[in-house]
Amino acid sequence: MSPDLVTPGSVRSAAEVNEQIRALWLRAGGSLSAQEREQYELLVVEWASAIRSRVVEAA
Repeated sequence: MSPDLVTPGSVRSAAEVNEQIRALWLRAGGSLSAQEREQYELLVVEWASAIRSRVVEAA
């Protein structure tokens, strides 16, 4: 696991995670390796969790 990844339950904002997703795609040049795809999938799950938390807080 990459040291850049945060365990589930992260307190990072959706914007912070989104920035990491964008940086990953830029570094990969638009084509992800197997390891990068795994990192991407974890980031997307974290991003979705952050979005859900924000929606719950707003309600």
